[in-house]
Amino acid sequence: MTSVEAPLRRGFLPRIPDRFAAFGAVLIVLVVLAAILAPWLAPYPVDQVKPLENLQPPSAAHWFGTDQVGRDVLTRVLYGGRTSLFIAVAVLAVSAGIGVTLGVVAGYAGGWIRDVIMRITDVFLAFPALLLSLALAVVLQPSVNTVILSIAVTWWPWYTRLAASVAASIATRSYVDAARCLGVPAPLIILRHVLPNSLTPVLVQLSLDAGGVILTSAALSYLGLGAQEPTAEWGLMVQQGQTLFTTNWWVVTFPGLAILVTAFAFNVLGEGLRNALDPRSGGARQESAKPTSAEAAATMNTRAVR
Repeated sequence: MTSVEAPLRRGFLPRIPDRFAAFGAVLIVLVVLAAILAPWLAPYPVDQVKPLENLQPPSAAHWFGTDQVGRDVLTRVLYGGRTSLFIAVAVLAVSAGIGVTLGVVAGYAGGWIRDVIMRITDVFLAFPALLLSLALAVVLQPSVNTVILSIAVTWWPWYTRLAASVAASIATRSYVDAARCLGVPAPLIILRHVLPNSLTPVLVQLSLDAGGVILTSAALSYLGLGAQEPTAEWGLMVQQGQTLFTTNWWVVTFPGLAILVTAFAFNVLGEGLRNALDPRSGGARQESAKPTSAEAAATMNTRAVR
C-alpha cells in the first residue's frame, strides 16, 4: 500500500489520536456555533448605540462591557466571529480552488505545462505574502471583499506547489498508467484518480492555514485596510480599543482573545491532522520504528549464530 493511498484506505478523515488536537476541534466547533447562532445568542442588536452607557465595565447587563459609543462588546465579538470566519472560509476556498486546480494539472501533465505554471507560482512566492497583501489592500478600497482578494492572491501559490508535488507522484502510479492504456481521457483520470488522492495533504494545509488567514485579516483590519464601520470584525475592534487598553481594558481584550483562541484552535487541530494523515509525521515514524515479527525473528537468529 502506498503512502498516499494508506490514509484513504483507513478513511478520508481518520480519528485524531491527539487529545490536544481534539481540544482544538472542540474550540473550533464552539467558535463556529457561536458565530452561526450570533443573532440568537447576542444580548443586544449589533449596532445598538447607547452613548450614555459608553465604556461600561463588564457586568451582569454587559458581560464584556461596552465600547466607546455604548455598544455591547459581547454582541460585537459574536458578530465579529461571523465576519472573521467568513473571510477565512472565502480565502481558503478561493486559494485552494485555484491552487489545487493548477497544481494537479501541472503535476499530471508535466513538461512545459508544469514549467509555465510553476514559474508563475514562483513569481508570486518571491514576494512576502503579508507585504503583497498590504500593497493590494492599499490600492483597493478598504472592505471585507478587499481583504479576501488581497489574501487569496498571495495564498494560492502554496497550494499549487503542494498539489503539484503530490500529483506528480500519483501520476506515475500503476493504476494511473492502466487508465491511460485503457484510453481514459486525461481530464477523467485527473478527476477520478489524481485529484482525490491529492486532497489529504491539502486538507491538512487548510486546517493549518485557517488560523493564519484569521490573523492576517485581523492585521489588515487593524491597519484600516479591511473591514470598516459599522461592520463588526475582531481586528477592527482591537484597532478601535488600542488606546483604551490601560483604562478600559475590556474593549480590546475580548476581541483580542477571540483572535488568539481561534487561531490557536486551528493550529492545534492542523497539527493533529498532520500527525494522523501524514505518514512522515512523528506517530508514523514511531510505528515504522517498531520491528515486525519477521525482522524480530531474523534478529534473534542472527544473535543465536553469533
